Amino acid sequence: MSGIDDCLRQAMTIPGAIGASVVDYTTGHALAWAGNAPTGDPDASAAGSSDVIQAATHRAPFASTRPGDLVEDVVITTHGGYHLLRMIRTDFDSRLLLYVWLDRHEGNLAVAQRRIRILADELVAA
Repeated sequence: MSGIDDCLRQAMTIPGAIGASVVDYTTGHALAWAGNAPTGDPDASAAGSSDVIQAATHRAPFASTRPGDLVEDVVITTHGGYHLLRMIRTDFDSRLLLYVWLDRHEGNLAVAQRRIRILADELVAA
């Protein structure tokens, strides 16, 4: 799990990062967690993230009929934070996501999205 642990360590260096996890969105289980969870419960946050990804990937109007048009990430904004969910795409299995929770006043959404995309790609390559 050192690849996942390193990914989460790096995610927590993103300006404004409050918490991060790698989640199996088919089960709603967090494989690993760093920092804090929005509800104080990493398992509940993982399950909620899974529900969001399931909705975005399998239900209209988000599920695309175009071949190869897959959900890459989902961003949820709240008054105080950003919740970024990035799909981790592998050749053999695409059931993982990287979830990062940012403080809205300390974080930069564009910078965070770019860093999370890189971290997800590096995790696949590891």
